[in-house]
Amino acid sequence: MNRQIRQLAAGFMALYISLFVALNYWQVERQEDLNSRVDNTRQILREFNQPRGPIITADGMVVADSVAAPAASEYDFQRRYPTADLFANVTGYYSISYGATQLEKSHSDVLVGATGRQRVLGLGELVGGQGDNSGTVRLTMRSDLQQVAKDALGEREGSVVVIEIETGAVAALWSYPSYDPNPISALDFESAGDVLTFLQESPGDPLLANAYQQRYMPGSTFKVLTTGIALEAGRINTRTKFPTEVEWVPPQTDNPIANFESTPCGGDLPEVFARSCNIPFARTAVDLGPAAMVSGVQEWGIGEEIPIDLPRPVASTFGSSDNLDQALALLAMRGFGGNEVQMVPLHMAMVAATVANGGEMMKPYVVDASIDHSGRVLERTEPEVWKRPISPENALILNSLMQGVATRGTASCCIALAGGIPVAAKTGTAQLNDTGEPERSHAWIVAFAPANEPRYAVAVMLKGTNAEISSSTGGRLAGPIAKTVLDAAMAIPA
Repeated sequence: MNRQIRQLAAGFMALYISLFVALNYWQVERQEDLNSRVDNTRQILREFNQPRGPIITADGMVVADSVAAPAASEYDFQRRYPTADLFANVTGYYSISYGATQLEKSHSDVLVGATGRQRVLGLGELVGGQGDNSGTVRLTMRSDLQQVAKDALGEREGSVVVIEIETGAVAALWSYPSYDPNPISALDFESAGDVLTFLQESPGDPLLANAYQQRYMPGSTFKVLTTGIALEAGRINTRTKFPTEVEWVPPQTDNPIANFESTPCGGDLPEVFARSCNIPFARTAVDLGPAAMVSGVQEWGIGEEIPIDLPRPVASTFGSSDNLDQALALLAMRGFGGNEVQMVPLHMAMVAATVANGGEMMKPYVVDASIDHSGRVLERTEPEVWKRPISPENALILNSLMQGVATRGTASCCIALAGGIPVAAKTGTAQLNDTGEPERSHAWIVAFAPANEPRYAVAVMLKGTNAEISSSTGGRLAGPIAKTVLDAAMAIPA
């Protein structure tokens, strides 16, 4: 009998240990993974009938709030997005049926008042019977500038990013296509599911914030980085001269590299930068060599996820570096933004801002502050340097080179700002088609202003999915968008 009791006790102990291990695995080790799942609605079910605070812009526009649910509903509140698609890629959605995304997910504790500080600060109000401990998330973004970016891009697939140069604060972050979060946040499970399925199957990935969650071939905008790396290495300066050529055959290949539209191009560095010749930057990349180019682009943050305070950012890429010393022709192409180079639009805005900011690349952020129900600031984002890829002296050289692009180069057609405000820019046209195929391209421009006292940097990317984009250039197509947005930004009081 004693033996049977001991065996039974041992069995219960084994079951207890198994249960303890399982609970710890799911509640501790897997807690972050489970909570981050978009389709995990358990937390939302616990929170849905609690007051939930608003998300507001820097200029006071409410972009997400909660309103009373219909009288027949079993719930007390329903989430609402007054600006529809305008801020959807930042706010995300908050759905009883399908979970939460973007700031609605990452800042949910603040919005419902569940942070430790809110609980402590709100004890008096809760005891007093008010029962609302919700908080507010205030953005760095402006609704007026976001609307200008949306209108300027129109129904062309692409992205527009505007950041404050000195701080890294994001002032506008727009991508088309976007989506309206209101139908997904509706209390009707079936209709919300239909809308979500439609969006998931739609071309252009409208549920993604393409401005920071996608990457694209940058074309000649990448020459800013190649030039910066070569300046830092002491391999070129403003007096460096490049031969006038139509094509050039890099080492280890018989296939020549040509300038845009096979035009002859050459001269000193300011000239080839303003005209955006391909061959000088291909030569420069090969002259630097694989090791210097790879380490150089890493100094600019390529290969690392962009450190923005929004979920699931992606990283820009220089492409595979394996055996690159045996593929110098590919290295040459990457020197002017070709081959496997892909850049995130937000990252390209950060590149322009780095030049404007004396060589310091700031961490981008969209949340200015979180605020409790009584208006007290819980947390405020402090600007922080992420990278220092170039010296202040070389940043000044690049600033001057980019001003040359705006005044007498590939952006001179379309970037002149109202009131004669000086501007610096770099255009790019990334050709996606092989020889003999229908022409496809991405059109880019990065710019900042005022060039002498920089405040805002912008990146515009248009995806080459139609004839207009494929037959044009970054300066002619993306340039007017950048001008419109920068004109609006310059009108914002300093």
